[in-house]
Amino acid sequence: MMNSASHSLFKTRLTGPFSGIVTWGQLTDLWSVVTGEPEGWYIYAVGETPPEAPADSATLVHFVQGLDELLRREHREEYCGIVYADDKVKPSMIKIFDPHNLGSSCGSSGLKTLPGWLITRIPPERLDDHRPLPEGRKRWWRKFFHAETES
Repeated sequence: MMNSASHSLFKTRLTGPFSGIVTWGQLTDLWSVVTGEPEGWYIYAVGETPPEAPADSATLVHFVQGLDELLRREHREEYCGIVYADDKVKPSMIKIFDPHNLGSSCGSSGLKTLPGWLITRIPPERLDDHRPLPEGRKRWWRKFFHAETES
């Protein structure tokens, strides 16, 4: 296990304080901040190989639009509550939990649920999530980044 002195910046920030994006309007505002300055964002699906470079602007905008659509369609609540940002005004890391794999994101069950996706300005490191990922979710991810990969 890593001690706090050897924690990477990525893992330190990942486990640091985050604010919940409670309303759908707050999510719209957060996406506006991200897409308003689209350069320099890494997009990472937890459990996959981390990207070596930030996404290009068009990919980031396309991904945010697709993710927003997925969250609003599959998280059938009047509130958002499954997206967290380290800073709502000037975020550098955003955790997005999969609506169909929420577990206990607060860790109250004793097990910490990893987010499904991260949008981060800090180069991501591999995070292994041992929960099985449904094939439909894998296909959804591939349509943005790995269309040429078949399983």
